Amino acid sequence: MSQVKIPSEELTDEYHDFLTFERRLSPSTVDVYCREATLYTRFLDIQGISPMDVEASEIVRYLTERSRDGRLCARTQARNMTALKSFHRFLIDRKFRSDNPVELLDPPKLPASLPRAAGYDEVDALLSVIDADDPSGLGMRDLAMFELIYSCGLRVSEANALNIGDYFPQEGLLRVIGKRDKQRIVPVGDVAQEYLARYLESVRPKLLGARFREQTLFVGRRGRPLTRALIWKRFKRYCELAGVDAKVHTLRHSFATHLLRGGADLRSVQELLGHSDIGTTQIYTHVDTDDLYAAFKEHHPDELRSARSDEKGND
Repeated sequence: MSQVKIPSEELTDEYHDFLTFERRLSPSTVDVYCREATLYTRFLDIQGISPMDVEASEIVRYLTERSRDGRLCARTQARNMTALKSFHRFLIDRKFRSDNPVELLDPPKLPASLPRAAGYDEVDALLSVIDADDPSGLGMRDLAMFELIYSCGLRVSEANALNIGDYFPQEGLLRVIGKRDKQRIVPVGDVAQEYLARYLESVRPKLLGARFREQTLFVGRRGRPLTRALIWKRFKRYCELAGVDAKVHTLRHSFATHLLRGGADLRSVQELLGHSDIGTTQIYTHVDTDDLYAAFKEHHPDELRSARSDEKGND
């Protein structure tokens, strides 16, 4: 048995600092992992078990309790297991124990999930409903922002974190700080460059007002940085106007899918998206394969003959 005795609350506080300052994970990820660690350590306290001594069978019992009402989908259960695995890696890092019992467990099987990419016409329809001549200037700002997200394949958090100094208009390049502070340089499309020029010249100075020292690229009507919630809200409104079913992240999926469809190689798309593992990028090849299969079904001679045969059979 381990001789280490640390109150659960103190342990999870230290875990929070570990994720924030050493692992440098995003605040949302830290919140999710720490919430799960808190529920886990409370469960173990009730059972009279220390995290330093817990065995795989007892972790299974905890996970079973967590999902006993059937409301946790397989993806959520897998996320909870990932959080527990991270927590036990922290215990190993702090020399509280030498093994990770969560690694002995099989994660739940996840259903195949392909990202939804909007078609070219849908992207055009979405951007065309944004009023660039809106007297408030917010329309021009939104047009520049969402075109940039699509043009560069940005995550919402990446667009939200952009500073003036990250855009190099002469070179047509954008410096993006992605997950875990990984930096990448991406080219900015001609249309996005045009919208950004109009926004930076005519709109942003008016929005800033007295806050002229603000360095954030996209700002609100009082010159303050935008929140992700506001970006999502504005995007949802434009989707409703355009009759398009999409999320902001759909623009990033569309960027990748359209590049591959246009002939870009997978490695280049990986670099542009900022994926550390090319396997993450490969999912977009499956999306495009579905499009190819649909085209095959519609146009291949064998499929056309089969359809004609079916029609005769129904006469």
